[in-house]
Amino acid sequence: MQSKATTVEQYLAELPADRRAAIQAVRQVILKNLDKDYREGMGYGMIGYCVPHTVFPAGYHCDPKMPLPFAGLASQKNHMSVYLMGLYNNSPGEKSFREAWEAKTGKKIDMGKCCIRFKKLEDVALEVIADHIRKMPAKAYIEYYEKALESRRPGTGVREPRKGVKKAAKGGAKKKSATKKAAKKKSRR
Repeated sequence: MQSKATTVEQYLAELPADRRAAIQAVRQVILKNLDKDYREGMGYGMIGYCVPHTVFPAGYHCDPKMPLPFAGLASQKNHMSVYLMGLYNNSPGEKSFREAWEAKTGKKIDMGKCCIRFKKLEDVALEVIADHIRKMPAKAYIEYYEKALESRRPGTGVREPRKGVKKAAKGGAKKKSATKKAAKKKSRR
């Protein structure tokens, strides 16, 4: 559920008390460890941390009028989320981040491409988030972002496959079973 709040304070005020406390705790960790070149504000209906146009004039490739998103913090319908774009799509630091999270919490991380979902503050490895934020100053994040953009196939917006990673064929299971069925039919004739 996207918020219509225009300020972080409005966003926090509209949250239930338990969620407000959890979001504020994660927010404080982010702010305490955030590089001076990032800015906090509202974006995409959540609290966002971005690289402003004054630091990275090109902006976000999906919408150059928008600053480059770095992190986000949101209260969703069934969970709360912290978004760490520096971990997006199997980034070099994702594996160590996952391992550190699981070592700290003793639980498997509930993570999408860059979204870490949690239901209560006790499930969050605040030190691991702090470490990631601290290790990714704006200049390093811009460098990571530009390399990620360069790795896409020219003119398509599609990323080149990583070495050693096999991509499953679309409908592979269906094709296989259809082939098996055809073979069985022939053998029955």
